[in-house]
Amino acid sequence: MATSLLLIILTCIFVCTSATTATASTSSIAPSSNPHQDHAYPPSLFAIILSTLGFQELSSAATTASLSIPTTIFAPTDSSLLTCPSCSLPLLLQEHSVPGLYPLHFLLTLPFGTKLETLSPNRCLTITTGTTSASLQKVFINGAEITRPNLFNKGLIIVHGLQGFVSHLSPLSCNVERMTSLSFPSHPPPTASFFIMRLMLKDAMLRLRTNGYSLLALAIRVKYYAELSDLKALTVFALDDESIFAGGHTSYVSDLRFHIVPNRLLMADELMRLPAETVLPTMESGKQLVVTNAGGGGGLLINHVRIKSPDVLYNNRIVVHGLFTPFPHTPQRADGDYWQIAQSTSNGGVDQAWAPIVAPVAGARSMLEIEDHHGL
Repeated sequence: MATSLLLIILTCIFVCTSATTATASTSSIAPSSNPHQDHAYPPSLFAIILSTLGFQELSSAATTASLSIPTTIFAPTDSSLLTCPSCSLPLLLQEHSVPGLYPLHFLLTLPFGTKLETLSPNRCLTITTGTTSASLQKVFINGAEITRPNLFNKGLIIVHGLQGFVSHLSPLSCNVERMTSLSFPSHPPPTASFFIMRLMLKDAMLRLRTNGYSLLALAIRVKYYAELSDLKALTVFALDDESIFAGGHTSYVSDLRFHIVPNRLLMADELMRLPAETVLPTMESGKQLVVTNAGGGGGLLINHVRIKSPDVLYNNRIVVHGLFTPFPHTPQRADGDYWQIAQSTSNGGVDQAWAPIVAPVAGARSMLEIEDHHGL
């Protein structure tokens, strides 16, 4: 009873801390700065949660841990940690933490042998399942059984309790073929920026599937994952599954590059501030998007299409906005000055500024404007 009450109090502190951090970062933003800053939740809070749940040894490693994305922790019990006396607890915590939220019911749906990339670079956990004599399904993480599932599940973090032998993960743990052939990776490990982007993509794909954008999630995983991993950030204009099928817009998936603004995290409030005729680069070579109507009384239009659902999901590197229809490729634009993004790279990030350019061609505006009072 006391433990349950303490967990409820910790949950309230956890949520309030997250909200306070987000509010503080928003209130200090200059108009031209990135509206969604990275922030980490207090390491001491994770340590208290693990300690309260009974993971005393692992909680000592969590005092220096810093997490800024939704995370699932597969926490070995104190007795399980005794099976690896030489193991580094901070490293074990990283190797048993994966980006994204994986409750037990979702783990049970994963194919046997699924690999989950952890917060430790180039290290993966293997998910397997088994059935007891009573026909109860069990989930195993690298052979250790989840004996206490969903111990903590409050939207930002999930904790599962593990019982069994533990050890550090192999550098070949993410690739079955390399493990069986005993060949070693020929490529250097990814840079920190590259690794973070891969984590953000995995987080986004998981959340897209659960929010009605499963086709987009599948396209990213199968066709665009490697290409998107090289970016610093991205803004995606998306169609949900219903719009793709009911509206006959199946070509959207093959035209996805035209709906992605690379190296920019354009949240809804920043999109609303863009002046008319702002030019946004896309991943489609030589193709650009144009703000055909600035946000305000008339509503924001990009390539004459209104945004249906702003900020469908976002994390530290990716934001997705829902559309009514795909963007047309040839929006007609008016005479006059245009704006484009001038970018420079510094300190591993991307700095942007808005710079005016003169339009090379002129034409009449298209009359195709998708109206909806619930959009931007």
